[in-house]
Amino acid sequence: MSEPGRLEAGLRRTAPPGPLPTESEPALLDQIRAEIAASGPLTFARFMTIALYDPDHGYYRSATERPGRAGDFLTAPETHPIFGAALARQLDEAWRRLDRPDRFVLREYGAGSGTLAASILAGLRTDGSGLVDTLVYEPIELNAHRRSQIEARLGPLPETSTGAAASPFAGAVLANEFLDALPVHRVEQHDGRLWERFVDWDAAPGNLLERRSEPSTAALAARLARDGVELAEGQVAEICLGLEPWLDEVAADLERGLVLVIDYGQRAPALYDPVRIGGTLRAYAGQRAHADPFIAVGRQDLTAHVDLTALEAAARALGLNALGDVSQAAFLVGCGLEELVEVVRSNPSTTLEEWLALRSSIARLLDPAALGGFRVVLLGRGLGGSPLRGLAGRVPGR
Repeated sequence: MSEPGRLEAGLRRTAPPGPLPTESEPALLDQIRAEIAASGPLTFARFMTIALYDPDHGYYRSATERPGRAGDFLTAPETHPIFGAALARQLDEAWRRLDRPDRFVLREYGAGSGTLAASILAGLRTDGSGLVDTLVYEPIELNAHRRSQIEARLGPLPETSTGAAASPFAGAVLANEFLDALPVHRVEQHDGRLWERFVDWDAAPGNLLERRSEPSTAALAARLARDGVELAEGQVAEICLGLEPWLDEVAADLERGLVLVIDYGQRAPALYDPVRIGGTLRAYAGQRAHADPFIAVGRQDLTAHVDLTALEAAARALGLNALGDVSQAAFLVGCGLEELVEVVRSNPSTTLEEWLALRSSIARLLDPAALGGFRVVLLGRGLGGSPLRGLAGRVPGR
């Protein structure tokens, strides 16, 4: 079975994939070579940080369109606005459980151009939810080009749009396909012990490569031990040490409310199963997925699956309740996807083209081999009572 991820979604949504880029951003390559020459091989996490987040030339700092039909991958919000309309219903339920606070902050990490926020607001308005009048949207988006797009679409942004501020709030934190792009360390089990894979420069052919060496930090082995994982001989894996700092920030600022993490990921036993002998690192460009992180540096996305065991353990340690996790397909059904579809179908103004586009999008959103296979993790504080509606969904026939 193919892995859930952006590749399948993109191929089902767009025309045939474009050519795979090979040329790197020259300035990034020069920076990486210089850093290696000065300090020695880089951890893969450091390489990934430069490739994706360098302020001047990183992949996520560019003005080039990234998600979307013309970009490198397609996420659920770009598939159809009904995705945001379903999420709006989960947010409305959280707002009501918090006794309808008169200021409900929606903080979205990796907000992009505001596509998801716009569809959430539209969904709240369509449903007549009172939340729409109290919602304060707080996008966290480093890319100045994307922030301008959000402003054009939704109005002026708060000062926190370039990074979270310590201001406890009631509301929700949303991270849709955000954690998979946090920098990861690459490790390998070799000769019965754990090694780390570092990024080095091979001057003879003039390219980047990986070399095994002693781990850069004991935290790598400690994470695997906490997860109860022992890698098989020859197995390569990715470890994201950025999960805890991100959750520290979230837990410090969220006084009451919901954390919604939507991404491809697994619990540790499945994530580190020897069947994934080569790890989960993938590069995405031109609606294609491949396994070479060292071509098109700065011009392709790099991702790895999220360790849900580590995510929930870190959340509990910070006083966030792990409310549960389900497939994205089940979550959407629990949030009333079928009812939302029926509203569109029965609307006399819905055109045949719109109806066919919706049906095609729903197939992708529910397909367990595509977007439907993503995991939705719900964490919370002050949201007692019965399970939230998104956790109660069941996909018909599955």
